[in-house]
Amino acid sequence: MERFLSSWFVSSVALALAALLLGSHMSIGDADETTLNRVLALAIVGLVFTIVHLFVGQVVKLIALPFIVLTLGILLVVINALLLLLTEWITSAFGVEFGVDGFWWAFLAAIVISVCQSILSAIID
Repeated sequence: MERFLSSWFVSSVALALAALLLGSHMSIGDADETTLNRVLALAIVGLVFTIVHLFVGQVVKLIALPFIVLTLGILLVVINALLLLLTEWITSAFGVEFGVDGFWWAFLAAIVISVCQSILSAIID
């Protein structure tokens, strides 16, 4: 449980940093909302992102393992971008404001999120 909460926190912070760096190409929450509502939206998006990575991501990565090895890991970024787009789709079904402007912005966001998660995980652990 502690590991899940840590992963949720790290994912939420990494998503916030990615949204900050990508500007209008990735948004979490509505800009007109209060800070509390935006933090709540970030927490929900972080939770969905963590759950998607925990369940869907592990299965997809296991199935794609030979191709991940052949592409020297570049396929991992593509998978993470697709998981980010899946998170966008799931959160929109719940009415949470989260958007990424297409696959290539999701690809760039996946790189930023991966780097941020690595750094934050190293600091927390």
